[in-house]
Amino acid sequence: MDMNPYAPRRYASIAFLIFSLAVVGAFLYISSSIVGDLASQERERMQIWADATREIVASKPDADIDFPLSIVQANTSIPVLLTDDEGNIIDHRNFNLPEPIDSQQPLYISEANMDYLRGRLESLRSSSAMIEIEIADGVVQHLYYEESRALRLLSFFPYVQLAVMIIFVIVVYYAVSSSKRAEQNKVWVGLSKETAHQLGTPISSLMAWVELLPSFGVDGEVAGEMDKDVKRLAAVASRFSKIGSRPALEPAPICEVTERIVSYMATRISSQVDLTMLCDARHDLMVAMSQPLIEWVMENLIKNAVDAMDGHGSITITVSETAAGKRHKPYVRIDVADTGKGLSRRDFNTIFRPGYTTKSRGWGLGLTLARRIVEQYHCGKIFVSSSTPGVGTVFTILLPTL
Repeated sequence: MDMNPYAPRRYASIAFLIFSLAVVGAFLYISSSIVGDLASQERERMQIWADATREIVASKPDADIDFPLSIVQANTSIPVLLTDDEGNIIDHRNFNLPEPIDSQQPLYISEANMDYLRGRLESLRSSSAMIEIEIADGVVQHLYYEESRALRLLSFFPYVQLAVMIIFVIVVYYAVSSSKRAEQNKVWVGLSKETAHQLGTPISSLMAWVELLPSFGVDGEVAGEMDKDVKRLAAVASRFSKIGSRPALEPAPICEVTERIVSYMATRISSQVDLTMLCDARHDLMVAMSQPLIEWVMENLIKNAVDAMDGHGSITITVSETAAGKRHKPYVRIDVADTGKGLSRRDFNTIFRPGYTTKSRGWGLGLTLARRIVEQYHCGKIFVSSSTPGVGTVFTILLPTL
């Protein structure tokens, strides 16, 4: 069952991409057809040019050759080489020769130009751009030709067009996706702030009632735990009210903050889950953080670990100092290791995508928000450092120290 609420939009995006690719393919086919038609027309022009050359060579001395000569001279764009049956170059036209032709001796071909023409002839012999001209019985000449410069440039046009269309599709897709994300963000921000506003009144009332509980004979320890939960509920409402605003970061001792989270969660998860914390740092490292948001990230990871273990197993949270980045800047490393179901490697990044969830309930936004809090607000990193199906998973958080 697909629990992803963003699936319809994803399918719409895929449909848009398929449609765009179909349009690009149609344009590419049409452009290629046009280039092919022009190439056929140039072939026909070369056939006429060959026929005119045959008429000139085979004509009698007193024959009128003005018309075929005008056809030969009219070719000013298609490079041609005319050779005899033994491969000797008889005539050439429209080649960019390395040396200019001497106007005083137009029929003279320098050695450099001849070497260039021979090279062009060798390359043309391996192509199909050749027309045989039968001058007389046993006398055959060969007309080799290249595509005109205009046709060569035009032959690249479909690929240029393809590149432009792909860029256009990418830009449009990115713009539409960004617009959708911005709209989604506005909805979530508005919903979060409204939720915080609605929770404010009952939370204030609960706080007042919790203070009165001891006067009604309620055990002080029970009242204290209820007070912790109400304050935690107030902290949750505060987090919701701040969504959409960049949180203020203040220095805080990471081991102390983590220990407080572990202490709170230990009494609120299954008794069959062993939740422990280790602080391997030489001293309690100071980190610039928004404590309510980091606490939420830790709680989310612990709850996910409990769900992955079906309510029984062990969770070990280790806080240590490490070096990361090009300059080996000191970082705090927080490892949350569980003995749950584990993940396959292909899911290491997928689980952070919006809407991804393996639960029958839920929106699949917990780890997405966790990544945003850690990476965008705290300039850190959160990732799956290791996982083995059936053995367990280790989530790692890196936060820069002060």
